[in-house]
Amino acid sequence: MHYFILLVALGIFSAVTPFREMREPPNILIILADDMGYSDIGCFGSELRTPHIDRLGYRGLRFTQFYNTGRCSPTRASLLTGLYPHQAGMGHLSTENHPLPGYRGDLRAEVPTLAEYLKTAGYSTFMTGKWHLAENTAYDGPKHNWPLQRGFDHFFGTLNGSGSFFDPGTLTSGNTNIPPGEGFYYTSAISDSAAAYIRSSDGPFFGYIAYTAPHWPLHAPAEVIASCKGQFDAGWDKLRDQRFRKMQSLGIISDQYQLTKRPSSIPAWEEEPMKEWQLRRMEVYAAMIHIMDEGIGQILAVLEEKGILNNTLIFYLHDNGGCQEFVGTHKPVEPLTETQKVLRPSPYTLPNPDKKPAYTREGQFIRMGNGLMPGPANTWSAYGEGWANLSNTPFREYKQWVHEGGIASPLLIHWPAGISSPGGLRRQPTHLVDILPTCLEAASMATNLPFGEASAPTLEGQSLMPAFTDRPLRPRILFWEHGGNRALRDGNWKLVSRTRSNKFFGPADEDTWELYHLENDPTERVNLRAKFPGKTRRLIARYYQEAIRTQALPWPWKPELK
Repeated sequence: MHYFILLVALGIFSAVTPFREMREPPNILIILADDMGYSDIGCFGSELRTPHIDRLGYRGLRFTQFYNTGRCSPTRASLLTGLYPHQAGMGHLSTENHPLPGYRGDLRAEVPTLAEYLKTAGYSTFMTGKWHLAENTAYDGPKHNWPLQRGFDHFFGTLNGSGSFFDPGTLTSGNTNIPPGEGFYYTSAISDSAAAYIRSSDGPFFGYIAYTAPHWPLHAPAEVIASCKGQFDAGWDKLRDQRFRKMQSLGIISDQYQLTKRPSSIPAWEEEPMKEWQLRRMEVYAAMIHIMDEGIGQILAVLEEKGILNNTLIFYLHDNGGCQEFVGTHKPVEPLTETQKVLRPSPYTLPNPDKKPAYTREGQFIRMGNGLMPGPANTWSAYGEGWANLSNTPFREYKQWVHEGGIASPLLIHWPAGISSPGGLRRQPTHLVDILPTCLEAASMATNLPFGEASAPTLEGQSLMPAFTDRPLRPRILFWEHGGNRALRDGNWKLVSRTRSNKFFGPADEDTWELYHLENDPTERVNLRAKFPGKTRRLIARYYQEAIRTQALPWPWKPELK
């Protein structure tokens, strides 16, 4: 275990809030992965090695129509508040702030977090991993929206949205910026610190474990990457077909699902000119997930050692769909200049405040570009659209958009003491806003607590506990907006549109609505707008009602300048 994690772990939970006398409440863990697609775990159809995650699904419940918000900051805000992200002030990203209430980029002070709720019931609370919910991440600035100020007793992780896995910027213990230490790898450190918190806990606890894996940059130790070699040699077309068939055999998807076509922007695997490089990208991506899965196994082992796994309610989910972003691959890799060849080492004892430093701690210039083999600390790239399309099998579109490929996530719920018939599938449409009410009911807390300020919105979600015994959930309308991409789901009808960009919303984007019937067409292949104009008009009108109610309107997006 790294030295700074040992320091964090020493003495934790030394002043646990006295636990109120009541029936024994469950411990609660929420495990959130970053930038993983719908089919990227074994129990949802993947060829990736995820045995510990799969254990949660096969021995718990798998929800097959669970939704996130399509992007990291909004998902985290919705998860922790039980609200739509705009209602929590996080309509876009914490790094892109606007004066409008729905897009402030800083969690609203009057909106309680799940950690703040559970502390009132005697829970101790900890968080490890990615926060990405505060406008300010500078250590000499305000900290009102850092984890310790929003209900967590202990925090180890990063405040910003992405960074090196070997040398992450804004690495923090409590409220203090700390250095990584030599031999550091962020995913392992998240798992180590979570295990330490749990091992030292006394009484009920709530833990929020927010991995950055497998978000770019593609970083992993060489030996783990080597263990994934050859796993993807069949290429993205054949693997997508294989995943689709496995998903059918597992019951994740029904016969109504049809595999969407590969976009024209992705070449057929046989025509891909840089196969070796493409395979390496996916191998590193898989290695990052494998390390995360091993860490989850480590956490489960601690729960078993303490004899508390049976009464620990565990959620596993993804913050958005597979990521198509062309980070670090927008042009061919260029040779190092003479200046870049000069080593510029920096000591491991100094904290790193930067999201992306120019040089590694060993002094190597960090490179980008097509053809650069990812994995080491001196590389910076994403895995690209071809593999993101595989991740999102069987859907189309990706992270940032609100078609199914951007917002569909596996949800695994594992709680032996609370789920009498494990191994089942649940097909009800469910959403991030349902996690908080589920936790409150499990903890025997009312979902209408007079907590926070009077101006705080009413919780949007509903408890999923009826589904634990296969009872129906209350039908409701679900709503999305991100970067001008919009959607509304009412029963099996889904209204959805996408912008030409995620930075602007112009006149040409206003009337780009599509209509799908998800029971008959769950992969959004046949646009029914022309066939059902009356239904389309009614859903558009309802969308605007919801957008105004949830503060997605007014929005900051301006027409694109020509």
